[in-house]
Amino acid sequence: MPVTDQEHKLAIDGGTPVRTTPLPWELPGAHWIGEEERELVDRVLRSQSPFRFYGIDPQYMVETLEREWCETYGHKHALAVSSGTAALSIALSALEVGPGDEVLVAGYMWVSCISAIVRAGAIPRLVDIDDTFCMDVKDLESKISSRSRAILLVHMSGAPGHVTEIAEIARKHGLGLIEDCAQAAGGSQNGTPVGRFGDIATFSFQMNKNMTSGDGGMIVCKDDELFRRIVAMHDLGYARNEAGRFDPSDETCQFWGIGARMSDLTGAMALAQSRKLGRITGAMRRAKWRIREALSEIPEIQFRHVIDPEGDSGPFMIMSFEDADICSRFMAAVKAEGIHGPEGSLSCLPMRDWGLHWYFNIPSLTEKRSNSRDGYPWTHPDNAFASQIDYHRGLLPVCDDLHDRSGLLSIASILTDADVDDIIQAFRKVAAAYFNR
Repeated sequence: MPVTDQEHKLAIDGGTPVRTTPLPWELPGAHWIGEEERELVDRVLRSQSPFRFYGIDPQYMVETLEREWCETYGHKHALAVSSGTAALSIALSALEVGPGDEVLVAGYMWVSCISAIVRAGAIPRLVDIDDTFCMDVKDLESKISSRSRAILLVHMSGAPGHVTEIAEIARKHGLGLIEDCAQAAGGSQNGTPVGRFGDIATFSFQMNKNMTSGDGGMIVCKDDELFRRIVAMHDLGYARNEAGRFDPSDETCQFWGIGARMSDLTGAMALAQSRKLGRITGAMRRAKWRIREALSEIPEIQFRHVIDPEGDSGPFMIMSFEDADICSRFMAAVKAEGIHGPEGSLSCLPMRDWGLHWYFNIPSLTEKRSNSRDGYPWTHPDNAFASQIDYHRGLLPVCDDLHDRSGLLSIASILTDADVDDIIQAFRKVAAAYFNR
């Protein structure tokens, strides 16, 4: 059939959209919840033992999750916790980060990263990003000082950036390296799973993540003594004996814990999901790279640089345009073609609408807010060196620029071939109209 003018006309201008059915929600693990999760959760309920350490008939779901995680990804130690946010706080405490310290973190991250640093009493030192949308190596090195204590390296939007080089920089300067793998569970680089490059790594199993238990997270590390601190701090500050009861007598393990234990109910769901993680990320990766390869013929779209496509966990496709105006208009036109999720979904948007992922959109950071009356940690005498730091927009030029002229497409974990075809068709249709192709 010949193509009509109406089919060429963009939907945003009154033409016929490519599709009228919403794409699936951008909630990767949620689409895979099924009988496996139900069976394990029911087993815990039937046992009447939802606490991980002891009960009437413990099922040891959390313990099994931790063991299988280590076996699958090659970690020496793994500890399941209540959330990825709690995991970050525990990791910083385990490295003894506090007042007088700076933690280096990229300006494109999630608010939990900044929150954990501030609540530790330390000062965030923001680092610019590059075309990987992760931490820029040169800017990192230029900002390391005598105050630097740790690097919080966030594997943003599903794929790690220059993790090998940054791990070497951390070793050279004697800095702790925390990998935040919240958005990249199941990812890798050159065959090494994320979480195995640094001293500690954290994961999130919140609803938006590659696998989910609603909330929940994981901490991994390879050092025995560091892991001992992590276990105590995630609990109530003390070790437990073989019966699962506290043992406060050990003077080397007497801390202030935060009660971030994972329950066996959450562990049951996370265990079932973890066994599907490879299939979930594989589905997203295949769909994403099929779209990218089909659109590679459009030079006006510059795709995010992914160092190792085989290790990309796949939940997001990020693209940049010549300027902010064309980015906003292009993404709006693609969305009008039906490339969006159900009402409330954030699946197709300019990255300027990506909220608390950008440093200058976090008012508690830019205004240096505090949880306490005295303004801690900004007012702590050991942090006086940070009094002149300004976190408002303008601090990180590359980050600011990419924020303005980049767009994001979430890749649902159950896209069909027809869905992928529609996405490709919509992008090509808009590109043909906007770039006179």
